[in-house]
Amino acid sequence: MSDLQAIAAALRGHERFLVVTHENPDGDALGSLLATTLALRQLGKDAQMLLLGEAPLPREYHFMQLQGLLRAAPADLETRVVVAVDCAKADRIGPDSGPLLERAALVLDIDHHHDNTRFGAVNLIVADASSTGEVLRDVFAELDVQLTPDIAEALYVALVTDTGRFQYSNTTPKALRLAAELVDAGADVHQVFQQVYESMEFAKLKLLARALERAVVLEGGRIVVSYLLRTDFAEVGAAEPYSEGIIDSLRAVDGAELAVLIREPPRDAGPTHKGSLRASVDELDVSAIARIFGGGGHRQAAGFSSEKPVDEITEIIRQGFLAQRAAAGA
Repeated sequence: MSDLQAIAAALRGHERFLVVTHENPDGDALGSLLATTLALRQLGKDAQMLLLGEAPLPREYHFMQLQGLLRAAPADLETRVVVAVDCAKADRIGPDSGPLLERAALVLDIDHHHDNTRFGAVNLIVADASSTGEVLRDVFAELDVQLTPDIAEALYVALVTDTGRFQYSNTTPKALRLAAELVDAGADVHQVFQQVYESMEFAKLKLLARALERAVVLEGGRIVVSYLLRTDFAEVGAAEPYSEGIIDSLRAVDGAELAVLIREPPRDAGPTHKGSLRASVDELDVSAIARIFGGGGHRQAAGFSSEKPVDEITEIIRQGFLAQRAAAGA
């Protein structure tokens, strides 16, 4: 039995589910969360959505049908199968993820991160998929789930955001064929684009301005680094999700091979700093750099947390970059 068949059998064979994803979710996380929940309900299952952590949902995803989203584990957790989507490590699910997974009746893990730790009892990890949404489309086909407009749109959000609007190197022929299928099934491309990419709040614009003002280049412009302070969030009235996407502006600098954004979370709890890494060249694996700090992600997009100061984090990243480029002979 293949991993796809094993996941489908587990979903088919149980009745009560809790679908979870990583904290501080992006479009692939939320799209996958919603699509999986809608698919399970279509099959007659009892499915609920859970997002751990206190950070509010990014404003650009408020148009999605996330009503009923839980922010704490339900009392009947022991009777439910946890389905983790777009989550490479158990602790990425958020605070108290350990007890959550221990209490669940069963844990299923569906993802596309190549460094996924396979923390589920049943795992479906497709490392060459453009997004977890793409992986889920194959799961739904195996389960004979009808691709309704609502499911199609949730999958399209997952696909379009994780491919950077079909600009990143993970935009494969399969991803583009899937996009066409989702549009045929009723995904509203115009609405998704307007909501996700053209609904920036002024506070996010101000936060972006601060990150751009502090940006510096290293190694002759091959690395672009910036940082955000906790006070920046407070002064412009921005929540933590507002920093989502800022790194793409750093990545767009001509000649940049690695973009780095280091930020102090606006809340006092948690690590001192969080970092995001983006690569612009195929030879660079930023997930390997993130793993130095205990983080991870994709080859070209990764993240981490650290208690170290900004200068020390920056130097570690610089050394990791130089080591990889030397190994590649670049």
